Amino acid sequence: MGITTDLARFGAAVAVPGLPREVVNRARVLVLDLIGSIVRARHDAESTQPMLGAARALGLGAGHAGVFGDPCRWIPAGAAFLNAAFAHSLDFDDTHAAASVHPGAVVIPAALAAGEMAGASGAEVLAGIVAGYEVTCRVALALPARAHYARGFHPTATCGTFGAATAAGRVLGLDAAGIESALGIALSQTSGSLQFLANGAWTKRFQVGWAAMSGLVAATLAAEGFCGPTAALEGAHGFLRAYAPDPVPENAVQGLGKSFELMRTAVKPYPSCRYGHAGIDAALALRAAHQLRAEEIVSVTYGLSQAGVKLIGEPAAKKADPQNVVDAQFSAPFVIACALATGAMTWDSYQLLLRDPTIGALVPKVQCVHDAEIEALGPMAGRITIAARGRTFSQVVAVPAGEPENFPDIGDLRAKFDALATPVLGPERASRLADAVLVLDTLPDIARLTRLGAPVLSARLAG
Repeated sequence: MGITTDLARFGAAVAVPGLPREVVNRARVLVLDLIGSIVRARHDAESTQPMLGAARALGLGAGHAGVFGDPCRWIPAGAAFLNAAFAHSLDFDDTHAAASVHPGAVVIPAALAAGEMAGASGAEVLAGIVAGYEVTCRVALALPARAHYARGFHPTATCGTFGAATAAGRVLGLDAAGIESALGIALSQTSGSLQFLANGAWTKRFQVGWAAMSGLVAATLAAEGFCGPTAALEGAHGFLRAYAPDPVPENAVQGLGKSFELMRTAVKPYPSCRYGHAGIDAALALRAAHQLRAEEIVSVTYGLSQAGVKLIGEPAAKKADPQNVVDAQFSAPFVIACALATGAMTWDSYQLLLRDPTIGALVPKVQCVHDAEIEALGPMAGRITIAARGRTFSQVVAVPAGEPENFPDIGDLRAKFDALATPVLGPERASRLADAVLVLDTLPDIARLTRLGAPVLSARLAG
């Protein structure tokens, strides 16, 4: 049997009673973390209104499925698309460092939409989420992701389509053959380009939404008996051969069912590209330890991995002059300057500081360089070196906050959720939604969750 068959068999067999308790507990909090981002992005992301308008024009509204933070109901495909696009709009969603993907943004919305289609329980949806995380991350590891990036692909969107198909297929009750067919159908829909980096385009968010919807479509077609190709991943014209030059297919199934990539998924304390988080951590630590002021800083050097430099450090002139939120999210100089100047890097930092003169003066002083010694510590490690007051201050962060080895406790995760969701839903409704997510696998009907995620319509939410 090939790896597509093995992954399909695994996906069909996942069930909450057979999962390690720590996997179930971690899956719950990853859902909580993602929903907070969806709620806030529904109202704050600048790309939201065009996506809502297009979704309505395409007839994706007037259904029974929910979008978190939205008072309307949508057809399941529309809910999968919008929830996933919003999940990725703040760049605050979870990250798997080795696979270089954001698995939750694609997988969770697809599983929830399938759950509303099927009237599924929370346990069935959670099983689909676990299956989807494993497939998304393992497919990315098999490419491997760096080579995939080098060809200009966005692995969250490409690999995520397979994870979304698996998650939705599991929730819809497909057997192994059905999920294998869904993976084959997903192959025909797999896309996602890094060209958004050229001008801060909104396609990064869109293509994640499209991947979730594509996975749901693939699973639904398979559920109706539509035949997809076999060996979708490893075949002669399959994903791995077509999308990367030297794939390592065995990575997709190594330890499958025994070792869970979901447990190697990090959450973000800052709404920006994960490669910059070690720099933010280090900048905040140095600022606090030495009471550094922005006007004292002569230069800042951020040493990180080669892959990180390419995403958030090059071209240097563009990263030193971000023109919009997407530019800023992928600019290490901007996010590090915010941390040094204000002692924080939050979603509100973009609106408040993108044109701030203090930040504008500091950003060009931040240089990104490849640091082989730092890269050897881990893919997300970083070193900040600051010249100020005639001295040099340096800080290494081997494991940024939020990584599995440095995972936040439930109090910190709940605080992040509250900060994102409460301004939209209000404290009482946000609290009820969080409470329900944290017992997700006990809910008899997943629709309860999406109903709690719909705000009471107010003047602020009318748009």
